[in-house]
Amino acid sequence: MGKPTGFLEFQRIENKGVPVRERVLNFKEFHTPLSRDERREQAARCMDCGVPLCQSAMKLNGMVTGCPLHNLIPEWNDQIYNDNLEHAFSRLAKTNNFPEFTGRVCPALCEKACINGEYGEPVTIRDNELFTVETAYEDGSIKPRVPKVRSGRKVAVIGSGPSGLAAADELNHRGHFVTVFERDDRIGGLLMYGIPNMKLEKDVIARRQKLMEAEGVVFRTGVNVGTDVSAAELLKEYDAVVLCCGAKKARPLPGADPEKIKGIYYAVDFLASTTKSLLSSGGRTVQELEKAGGYINAHGKNVVVVGGGDTGNDCIATVIRHGCKSVTALEMMPEPPAERTTSNPWPEWPRVRKVDYGHEEAQTLFGHDPRVYETTVKEYHTDKKGCLKEIVTVKVCFDKDRKMSEVPGSAKTIPCDLLLIAAGFLGCEEKTPEMFGVRLSGRNTVLTKDPEEYQTNVPKVFTAGDMHRGQSLVVWAITEGRKAARAVDEYLMGYTNLREV
Repeated sequence: MGKPTGFLEFQRIENKGVPVRERVLNFKEFHTPLSRDERREQAARCMDCGVPLCQSAMKLNGMVTGCPLHNLIPEWNDQIYNDNLEHAFSRLAKTNNFPEFTGRVCPALCEKACINGEYGEPVTIRDNELFTVETAYEDGSIKPRVPKVRSGRKVAVIGSGPSGLAAADELNHRGHFVTVFERDDRIGGLLMYGIPNMKLEKDVIARRQKLMEAEGVVFRTGVNVGTDVSAAELLKEYDAVVLCCGAKKARPLPGADPEKIKGIYYAVDFLASTTKSLLSSGGRTVQELEKAGGYINAHGKNVVVVGGGDTGNDCIATVIRHGCKSVTALEMMPEPPAERTTSNPWPEWPRVRKVDYGHEEAQTLFGHDPRVYETTVKEYHTDKKGCLKEIVTVKVCFDKDRKMSEVPGSAKTIPCDLLLIAAGFLGCEEKTPEMFGVRLSGRNTVLTKDPEEYQTNVPKVFTAGDMHRGQSLVVWAITEGRKAARAVDEYLMGYTNLREV
């Protein structure tokens, strides 16, 4: 513990955000890091608790609090305070393959369990994590670590999202030959085409890819397993296959058929179109995006986003940068309280109303929070060309059995030229599991004997990430990838010395 009185002396200071009216003119990350000395003060707030709940990943009242990767948070906070940043990174890298991702997009389950948050503000754990890894890149501490000995075993990883990348990284460092197959033109999965540049600029992913390639991982992009290469071929050529294809089967909205009504899109398709246009043109500003074209454009449109969560918020921020006329976000659930209630005490995950960057931008530009709670869409009205022009919304309520019903007399017609469905996912797409002959659960996830096991009913085939546990967070995907890698390694070698998660 670097400074025993640090939590008393220093107040929480987060990385500062670029003012809203400035940042909405481009698609760049918009948080300005603190100075090195300021970051040391933030790390000094860590109390080095006797029982550090920040790294516990405990399930309390149905939700997890604390880091699923069990990051050694007090240890690297101590090293940051003592300005021993190389050692701070060495402790961080022991448990987290990609802190440059989680340091940007993770909702910081660790901070929700920080004991400083019981009566005050928690430690800036996520910002400290990002500072540590970015400093390691800048000062050259992160170098390719090529395995000195190879096992001769070959592993195919299908899907290059965070779980696939984590599995590949672990197995490669163990000495196996790893090839990652990705059907998109770039690696990353939802990191690349589901999370917008404002939260995760894509050169961050390219930097990690370059490092992994230098360490021996082979990436084959633009390869659709089942079309370009068969499951039988992979099972014949490789000693093990890890399915990490994500949970990409979007949850539909009743009556909202993108194939029949022009102006309705699934959120990930919408977000991906903007990212692909920016990448193809090399642009970063709104003007460069408009010049490049080729994306689903919200400019001048009345936009409705159906569904809350991170994806809904990302849609709000993206349509604002497009120059939408208005944006409304519909959420079926009641509005959460602004602060913890007595029934939701620390260190449980706080069930409170979150104001994210997209909500903040809408509030600033349009003068009100875009979210409308306990509301859903009842009807869709189109013009003569079949283009969406307005929707009818209704208020809803839930009984004690959580059965939803419409509130009589609550119908309201609002203009809507563009409707984005951000209602989550219904598990994985069935094609790949069917090709490999693996079983699916009732939740449309790849079935294993136990949730903490990763081998499927097919001996050589393993699974990890959202495809295994269902739609979840990047930090859980990395955790799953690491656990699956241990299972694969033990299958191939008869034992494993990979770090247990």
